[in-house]
Amino acid sequence: MKYFFIVFAFIFSCTLAHAQKEVYPFIPKYGPVTEVPFAVDVINKKAEYKVLVDITSPSANPKNISEFFENIARIANLHVAGGVDPKKLKMVAVVHGGAVPFILNNETYKQKFGVDNPNLPLFTAIKNAGIPLYVCGQTLFKRKVDPATIAPEFETVLSAITTITTYVNKGYVFLKF
Repeated sequence: MKYFFIVFAFIFSCTLAHAQKEVYPFIPKYGPVTEVPFAVDVINKKAEYKVLVDITSPSANPKNISEFFENIARIANLHVAGGVDPKKLKMVAVVHGGAVPFILNNETYKQKFGVDNPNLPLFTAIKNAGIPLYVCGQTLFKRKVDPATIAPEFETVLSAITTITTYVNKGYVFLKF
């Protein structure tokens, strides 16, 4: 819980420093972070960080990259910008509920929203950074979503609930968007 507040304090402090340069120290092009040279250093650079990102919120505009999915990249970039070795940053993301329509493959997304899925390159960048992406199998069946229509970067798990409890039991900090 302590790390949850540290991450959000850092995110909010970054938004106050508009004149500073945006950087992408780990995941290129996504999840920009602002350099804050006057920030107090609270990050333990030698520690291993474990973060589980739970995404249930639908995007405000299907034409734009989801701010909720971009938070995955931002959290990773914030830790690396703070001096954490990427090898010591363990992250995983699980998607369910109202966020599932935003992880559809391009063909299905275009049929549903009338535009290409702007999130697909972001998913590729996240996956290339070694962050597993999961979708809740229960949500797929309850919402009648064909698993074949999900972006290929995602793996289907039995449920978001069991995935969350499994990773929390492994010491992951739980962040919900």
